[in-house]
Amino acid sequence: MVIILYLSVAVIAIAFLVLVVSLSKTLKSLQTTLDSVSGTLEGLEKQLDGVTRETAELLHKTNNLADDLSRKSESLNGVIDAVRDVGNSVQRFNQSIHNVQTMVDVQIDKNKDKISQIVQWSNVFLELKEKWQSKKNSKLEHQLEGEEIIARKRERVRV
Repeated sequence: MVIILYLSVAVIAIAFLVLVVSLSKTLKSLQTTLDSVSGTLEGLEKQLDGVTRETAELLHKTNNLADDLSRKSESLNGVIDAVRDVGNSVQRFNQSIHNVQTMVDVQIDKNKDKISQIVQWSNVFLELKEKWQSKKNSKLEHQLEGEEIIARKRERVRV
């Protein structure tokens, strides 16, 4: 019985030895895997730091761009207000011209008779002026003809 006991202890010792060797191999494999995971995590950490820095720079640039756009938008508001004022001024000017035109039309309608009389008198005046000029021209022509005749007579006398 003591032999069985020794044999049992020996089998248990061998089984424990196999268990320890297996466990040792598993732990070494696990150690390699954990080292690989640790290296990967360090690389990811470096990449994440780079991405974090780039994201911070991009956020800073975006904020600067938003501020710039805000300033430019504010400066454009003045231009838009000025253009709106110019449009309003042009509209008021057009309305004033329309009012003046309406007033002129009303005055013309009121004074149609007077205007037609003025046109008639101006036509009469123009006709009189033309007649007077034609008479004046004809007198000048007669005078020139008379002077030419006298000049011809003088030439005949000299010859």
